[in-house]
Amino acid sequence: MLIWPQVLFWSVTATILYTFLGYPVLVGLLARCARRPVHRATITPDVTLLIAAYNEAPVIGRKIENSLALDYPPERLEIVVVTDGSDDATVDVVAGYADQGVRLYHQPQRRGKMAAINRVMPLVSGEIVVFSDANAMIDGGALRALTRNFADPSVGGVAGEKRVAGGGEGLYWRYESFLKRCDSALSSAMGAAGELFAIRRRLFEPLPPDVLLDDFVISLRLVENGWRVVYEPEAVTAEDASPTLAGEWQRRARNAAGGFQAMRWLTGLLNPARGWVAWQYFSHRVLRWAVTPFLLPAAYGLNLLLLGLPHYRFIFLLQTIFYAFALLGYALTRRGVAGGPLHAVFYFCFANAAALAGFWRYATGTQPVTWAKAR
Repeated sequence: MLIWPQVLFWSVTATILYTFLGYPVLVGLLARCARRPVHRATITPDVTLLIAAYNEAPVIGRKIENSLALDYPPERLEIVVVTDGSDDATVDVVAGYADQGVRLYHQPQRRGKMAAINRVMPLVSGEIVVFSDANAMIDGGALRALTRNFADPSVGGVAGEKRVAGGGEGLYWRYESFLKRCDSALSSAMGAAGELFAIRRRLFEPLPPDVLLDDFVISLRLVENGWRVVYEPEAVTAEDASPTLAGEWQRRARNAAGGFQAMRWLTGLLNPARGWVAWQYFSHRVLRWAVTPFLLPAAYGLNLLLLGLPHYRFIFLLQTIFYAFALLGYALTRRGVAGGPLHAVFYFCFANAAALAGFWRYATGTQPVTWAKAR
């Protein structure tokens, strides 16, 4: 009578364990045994640093100063800022750097980041376009680290290293960086973060303006088209963690909605003929973004149905303790105490709950393409 609940429970549990533990172990081992090398060389192609900014007056000046100070030949570096819809002092601040070669593209209408990128890409001149966010400060040698990978003719894009100071968000990005390093070594990174990534300009394809995760879709479209996106850990960008849980919730829910949207467009990556790429994309992205957030509560519910069997009571107790630790981690976070195992457990549950909220936004069409900024 309880055979099928047991089968379902262990299938769900095995999928969760594979997603968060099994896949990282397997891809880590394969990255060592079946590494695909990248031909790197010291090259300095013409580069356009493209910064899409919306109402970034508090940080845009520091971002431009950071960009002007990068260790890259100035005659080969074009800095472009697109500020569609900004109605604070962002435009005035950027215009103040015109005599230092910073190019400003502004229009009063705000249609979202992807529409802004589509509009300005035909106007830039760099052979390589590096995308970066206004609040992400770039390490001095990052552009040289990115461009050296383009000496390999199979490379269409390069993902930089995103570092977030403190909290569960920082822990998440350290985990994500490990996976990107392994994915890249085996075949290709499964996406790039918008804080710092580069592509060959000639490979850019305009995307629909309602794209929510422009960085993810742009980078994986390259992979879908047969190009390689590699990870460059020495191209570092740094930013602060979200200042509030509410701001982090909005960011993660929006990203989750964008993830579901992107998977609808990137089904070609699941073709088994793509080899490692299909397995990596399914394991790293599809399972983690679209499947396990639903399986976690399912495992708890199925466990409830099996409490009549002794060993399932112990498993249920372990699950309950885990979620109790998450609640305790939440309480400590609300008090300003971050870090440690309790915060890690809380952030894991927080991120998966936000993924469920993101699915609801995607399914109901309630996630706007424009980003509501958190200060």
